[in-house]
Amino acid sequence: MTQNAFNLVYVVDWLPPEFGAVGQYAMLFARERAERGEAVCLIGLSRGQGHTATESFASGGRLEVRRLKFPPVNRANWLGRLLWAMGANWRLMCEALRTPRTAASELLVTGSPPFMLWFAVPAKWFSGMRLCYRITDFYPEVILVARERRSLLLALLTRLTWWLRRRVDRFEVLGEDQRTLLLRGGISAQRITLKRDPSPVVVSGDETPADMPAALRGRRVLLYSGNYGVAHEVETVFEGYRRHHRKGSGRFVLWLNATGANADRLEARLKAEGLAYARTDPCPLEMLPHVLACADAHLISLRPAFAGYVLPSKVYACIASRRPVLFVGPKDSDVHLLCAQQASLYARIDVGDGQGFAAVLDQWAQEDLCVTDHAGARVKE
Repeated sequence: MTQNAFNLVYVVDWLPPEFGAVGQYAMLFARERAERGEAVCLIGLSRGQGHTATESFASGGRLEVRRLKFPPVNRANWLGRLLWAMGANWRLMCEALRTPRTAASELLVTGSPPFMLWFAVPAKWFSGMRLCYRITDFYPEVILVARERRSLLLALLTRLTWWLRRRVDRFEVLGEDQRTLLLRGGISAQRITLKRDPSPVVVSGDETPADMPAALRGRRVLLYSGNYGVAHEVETVFEGYRRHHRKGSGRFVLWLNATGANADRLEARLKAEGLAYARTDPCPLEMLPHVLACADAHLISLRPAFAGYVLPSKVYACIASRRPVLFVGPKDSDVHLLCAQQASLYARIDVGDGQGFAAVLDQWAQEDLCVTDHAGARVKE
């Protein structure tokens, strides 16, 4: 064992300042473990110049963050994204294997990049490290749901992936919905730990609001902040918002502080209908609490087929901001579980119920949506 050996090798996709919740949480969790006295090596990708930074702690722990220069993902088609993921995983795992480690080192990986598990299990066998899989997304299940049709190849890849999952030493899941999927897949309960993501930054609910787009001034703001990708619902949001403006009070204006294919789709629908809205790129992480403070209510959406496979990380910051939350999605998602327990005011709408979406906005438009504490959360369905 070398003097500079690490007892935790933590591997993710993009590290800050690149956009992405997985890397933000990895920085937080890696630092927590280093503060407890562990030697942690965090490895991730960067579109800028690769570099390494080291931080020491009074506990005797240390954190080494390695950013590896790598080109951005090719989102043109599924094949391009798959080839990118294979290259990224190979680069990351090679870096992990050349990292000095102790006899009891742990290799901790996430679901990002997709299919990292295919590289992590062989790395475990080769290195002798124990393998922890923190499931941020389920692949290839996410692809199966997104494509909305099965293929023999993806079915075979799913069977192979479950075979690999059974070789993992322990799992960290983000929610009870993910635990249920693992148990259903034959993973023993003793190997599963629930470790939720907190808000990626401290949010008190008392922050000074950021400067808002001009279209929002003097209006009630319904804020969607973060990724609005294939897992997130569009049709119910559009139809409900259209009803709110065409047949209701129209007091709420949607702010899409978002990226993603479905953010583009929703914006196109809003523009074609002539509905008021604002669209901006996601803010830097340090500005997030101030952007959240602009909201009179937060919007979260999830297609039912993605329940358990995807847990929108924005839920934690939305709850912490102490603003009302409107969720379009299924009851069996942990978004519903968390918001029903903790949000100051909460409404859930089934996918397809545009009328219910509009009714909630019309009702909230008439109410004093002041910031409250978390006691006595109200749930409307």
